[in-house]
Amino acid sequence: MSDTSTRHHSYTIERTLNASPAQVFKAWTEPGAKSRWFSGPREQWREHSRESNIRVGGREHLVGAWQDGRQTIYDARYLDIVPGERIVYVYDMFIDQKRISISLATVQIAPVGAATRLQYTEQEIFLDGHEDGGGREKGTRVLFDQLEASLRVKPLA
Repeated sequence: MSDTSTRHHSYTIERTLNASPAQVFKAWTEPGAKSRWFSGPREQWREHSRESNIRVGGREHLVGAWQDGRQTIYDARYLDIVPGERIVYVYDMFIDQKRISISLATVQIAPVGAATRLQYTEQEIFLDGHEDGGGREKGTRVLFDQLEASLRVKPLA
């Protein structure tokens, strides 16, 4: 008999970023800007392919592999976008072609003086006995560190 369990978890991360709401929104929605921060750890993970069409009804698809050979697939569908304010999407995560989770993510962006408040909420369902142990939230925090660093880099002329 196979394990067909589901395990639900949710978390919220808030950051104040030293960038305008327009810059933060661009970092999430423009493929070149997003590829600078939305990636596995460069010393442990290698990107194989990336497709981005970030708009309502659009998709984002990212495939890579860890040093041990495990392949990961991130497959997102965008449900709601309010420019400069909100992004809502769902995504599936796969390891070696096996779906391990389905998540609903909400990104909220708001000005706070000259900075921006970013609030990210993820509701996740881990499937068929997959145990995460808080790894997804930890990984998302690392991604946000990378986002923050990418916003400090001056754009190329």
